[in-house]
Amino acid sequence: MMKKFLNKKALFISFITLGIVVILSLSLFFIWTQNTYSAIDAHQIEIEEVKNSEDGWYIYTAVNADKGLILYPGAKVEPEAYAYLAQELSKQNITVAIPSVRLNLPILDVLKANEVIENDNRIEWYIAGHSMGGAAAAMYADQYLNRVNGLILLGAYAPNNDILSESNLPVLSISGSEDGLSTPEKIKKNSTNLPQRTKFIEISGGNHAYFGVYGSQSGDNEAQITVSEQQAIIIDSIVNWLDNVHDTSQGET
Repeated sequence: MMKKFLNKKALFISFITLGIVVILSLSLFFIWTQNTYSAIDAHQIEIEEVKNSEDGWYIYTAVNADKGLILYPGAKVEPEAYAYLAQELSKQNITVAIPSVRLNLPILDVLKANEVIENDNRIEWYIAGHSMGGAAAAMYADQYLNRVNGLILLGAYAPNNDILSESNLPVLSISGSEDGLSTPEKIKKNSTNLPQRTKFIEISGGNHAYFGVYGSQSGDNEAQITVSEQQAIIIDSIVNWLDNVHDTSQGET
């Protein structure tokens, strides 16, 4: 009887210990996700209007826009860090929508784009993402190929997929030669996960953090150009690519 009691007590203690470990692990994970990269002021980067979040989205509306870009932020990077990019793209008649994502990890909120696309089908929607946000955007495109007109990866690469790599979806991949996270080697290695209709652009001197405006990031390399220079290249590359893809799709209809 005593042995049976001791076995039950040991089992009870084991369950309690396991529960404590799980709770502590989840707590530490939650704390880690809240330690985010915030937008900063940078030389030659001017935010003309600070946008407020509406229903979990930062929307930069372009009047009479026929193209829209949904931009998933990088892991633990606050949406405001892409405000300058969105602002400048909106000046080129491109509406940009940046979401706040679950636990600041876009991989946990892959379907977030549906909230915008399902409510506004008047324009051509493209999906984009930086870092983990790019992987999430690629996953969304793989699941909803018929809802987007193209995919843009910023310092990011697509994971293994079912449909995307074999599709005819236009894709733009912009990377940085000094990126310490989505390195040139990783971009090349994972290029087979993208369609043949992918345009690759490597920014000479560009790094990972300068795809946004939030300072330095652990694991990244120092950029050989300024953040304003890298942002200008990104903006020009996106605008030119979108114009070309849009004109091509119009010609095919």
